[in-house]
Amino acid sequence: MVDISKAGSFQLGSRTVTRMGYGAMQLAGPGVFGPPKDRKAAVAVLREAIAAGVNHVDTSDFYGPHVTNQIIREALHPYPDGLVIVTKVGAFRGDDASWVPAQTPADLTRAVHDNLRNLEIDVIDVVNLRIVGHGSQSPTEGSIAERFEALAELQRQGLIRHLGLSNVTAAQVAEAQRIAPVVCVQNQYNLVQRGDDALVDTLGKQQIAFVPFFPLGGFTSIQSKALSDIAARVGASDLQVALAWLLARAPNILLIPGTSSVAHLKENLAAAELVLSADVVSELSGIGEQATPRRASR
Repeated sequence: MVDISKAGSFQLGSRTVTRMGYGAMQLAGPGVFGPPKDRKAAVAVLREAIAAGVNHVDTSDFYGPHVTNQIIREALHPYPDGLVIVTKVGAFRGDDASWVPAQTPADLTRAVHDNLRNLEIDVIDVVNLRIVGHGSQSPTEGSIAERFEALAELQRQGLIRHLGLSNVTAAQVAEAQRIAPVVCVQNQYNLVQRGDDALVDTLGKQQIAFVPFFPLGGFTSIQSKALSDIAARVGASDLQVALAWLLARAPNILLIPGTSSVAHLKENLAAAELVLSADVVSELSGIGEQATPRRASR
C-alpha cells in the first residue's frame, strides 16, 4: 500500500487534509457528461482512494451533471470521519454537454442545494466559487463581490463551513477576503503552466491552500523530452514526477489528480513517496518557468 502521508498534510479551513487528494471529475462519462461506462469501477476507485488514506475529495454537481456527487454518495455514504468534500459552483451543463455560466446569486444558491441533496449532507465542508467565462480556462478580471457575498450568506445560514475560489486573479482573491475568509484557491497550475507562481507564494504566507486543477496538463500536455529524461533518471513515470514537483514546489499546494482507473489511481498516489532532490526540483522548474507569463500577486 502506498503511504501518502509521506507527502504531508495541510490545513484546509478547520480540517487537516492529506496533501495528496482525489478529483472526481473523471468519474462522469466522456466530456464529463452523463454516466460513466462502468459505474462499479467508479465506485471502486473512490473506495480505493479512501482506503489509501485520501481524506480530501474534490467534486462538483455540474460534473455529469449530478453524476459524480451521486457516485460519491453511493461509494462513501455514510462518510468516514475526517473526510473533507470540496465542491464548486458557478456553471451548469446544457443538454448538448455545453458548459454554461451560472453566476447569479440565485444560480449559486440553487447549486449549493443541488450539492447538498446529491451528496446527502446537511453542510458542505468547502464551496469554491468558480468564475466561469465563455470558453476560457484562464481567469478574467472583474468584480466577484456580489457572487461571493451570495455564498457568504449561505455560510452564515450554516449550509457551508468554508469558502474558496476557483479560476480567479490575485485581485479577486483580495476582494473576496474583504467579504469572508478564503481557505483555498483552485486555479490551473502545473509544471509548465506557471502563471500563478506569485499567487502560490502569497497564499502560502497566509497559510491558504492552493489547489491546482489540471495538475497533469489537462487540455495541454505537459509531457516533454526533458521531463521524460528526468523521470527515467529518478525511476518514475513522467506524470509521477510532475506531481512530485508540485508537492515540492510549495507546502500549501494540495493535489487532486483524477482518474476512473484503480491502477492509474495507485500510480498517482505513489507520487507522494517520490522524493526529488533540490537539483532535480530546480531542473524541473526550469522546464516551464518561461512557458507562461506570471500574473501579479497583488
